[in-house]
Amino acid sequence: MSPSSAPQNSSAPGVLCAGIAVQDIIFRVDTFPQPGGKCMTHDLVTVSGGCAVNAAIAVARLGGRARYAGPLGDLADHASNQLMAAMAAEGIDTAGVVRVPGAPAPVSGIMVDAAGERMIVTHRDPRIEAARIADPDGLVQDVTVLLADNRFPRLVRPLCEAARRRGIPVVLDADRPTTEDDPLFAIASHVVFSGECLRETTRLDDLGAGLRRMAPRTAAFLAVSDGPGPVRYLAEGAVLELAVFKIDAVDTLAAGDVFHAGIALALAEGRGPVAAMRFGAAAAGLKCMRFGGSMGAPSRAEVEAFLAKQD
Repeated sequence: MSPSSAPQNSSAPGVLCAGIAVQDIIFRVDTFPQPGGKCMTHDLVTVSGGCAVNAAIAVARLGGRARYAGPLGDLADHASNQLMAAMAAEGIDTAGVVRVPGAPAPVSGIMVDAAGERMIVTHRDPRIEAARIADPDGLVQDVTVLLADNRFPRLVRPLCEAARRRGIPVVLDADRPTTEDDPLFAIASHVVFSGECLRETTRLDDLGAGLRRMAPRTAAFLAVSDGPGPVRYLAEGAVLELAVFKIDAVDTLAAGDVFHAGIALALAEGRGPVAAMRFGAAAAGLKCMRFGGSMGAPSRAEVEAFLAKQD
């Protein structure tokens, strides 16, 4: 059975992934063209994308009950309908989707080179940002962990607040650069930055210093990923490092989202944050070894087999 056709376990912990959905059109190239230049592509695929949707796909494939909440275009929008169908094929609950009248879904054009690095250009209709969740409390009532990205802060904040009122952990995927006093930092129980977000938010190049800078702003567990570099995290005021796994990268697109998904699901299963990050790093590493963005997200069995070889 392929990962995309595997049914979800009704007794598995539920992870609600809230935030952005994007249709990704991915071109595989040897090298990126120079400005004004041209190049040929070896592969072309159209897949589901966006931080929250990528995470939901990963959660489902890793054995969790995945739900998605966030905005899509109106009922006549082809890209939005394709995204809905793709999530249904993965077994993702889409009850939290908000369809925005008159707006299309965001779409990204992405080039991935031979080293697995990517270049991205995205079109997002500003009307999509007006979407709001009608019943945040109802949406989180049977959720074990909420994983939210910060692309639509006004949409995800009520969900984060509703989850915390119920004692539900909130993992914030701090992907978009913001301000140090962003209220989402104070609400979340776990904040995992991308290196780019932390550097631009704090204006500090040193990621350890950036984590220390953010510590007074939140009581959350703080960590930051840095591509192939180690994950840094704060523990009792000290900056510690968790090495990521050495792999031959083919495509890094969606790796950060798979990392966050692995963390959220592992926390939902009762693991501590460091063990959760190791699980997430293994899932992200396996994803990087496959072309196709979110479609490279691994199954639970693949991650467990990979980790068994590391011990």
